[in-house]
Amino acid sequence: MTDPHLWLGWAQRIQSIAQAGLTYSKDPYDLERFTQLRELAAEIMAQHTTVPHELLRTALSLEEGYLTPKVDVRAVVFDAEGRLLLVRERAKGEWSLPGGWADVGDSPGEVAARETAEESGYIVKPMKMLAVYDRAKHDHPPLIWYTYKLFIRCTLLSGSPRESLETSGAAFFARDGLPALSRGRVTAAQIRRMFEHYDDPTLPTDFD
Repeated sequence: MTDPHLWLGWAQRIQSIAQAGLTYSKDPYDLERFTQLRELAAEIMAQHTTVPHELLRTALSLEEGYLTPKVDVRAVVFDAEGRLLLVRERAKGEWSLPGGWADVGDSPGEVAARETAEESGYIVKPMKMLAVYDRAKHDHPPLIWYTYKLFIRCTLLSGSPRESLETSGAAFFARDGLPALSRGRVTAAQIRRMFEHYDDPTLPTDFD
């Protein structure tokens, strides 16, 4: 059976073509064909994800303009002992780097600092872009949106751990004592790479 990641990638490309056509085409017959392509993308995605077809149709139909990747920003924060800050998801109890979708009007650094404060209670200062990853090229479960992941090194300034609407805990972990990770947000290989950046701050920014 074909890898579901491949099917999802094909569906994302179909959706991208359909979205560009709906944005720039004027001919009503072409618009109808591009709408059908978007419907096809939703059907394929529904077959290879856990998202219901109707929900996918609605989500894709709400997209406007030329389709571009979404941006997921993650803060990489170490304490004085070289331990890495992780937050625990309230929904599944798994752990991740603090972060989330980039918001319009905020720079990547502002997103990293705000998400860290909201999800963990710690105040940080963004310092360096450690990595820009194509989510599809890493060991994440399928996602309907094509996504770039930004990992930003942040300096710890102050604060104390607290819970939030999305998180039920925050703590610092050594590289040999990591908890169960939320693979949809961060992989073990990415965490190992962040520790390598900590060991050698002169490493250049990673990118796919």
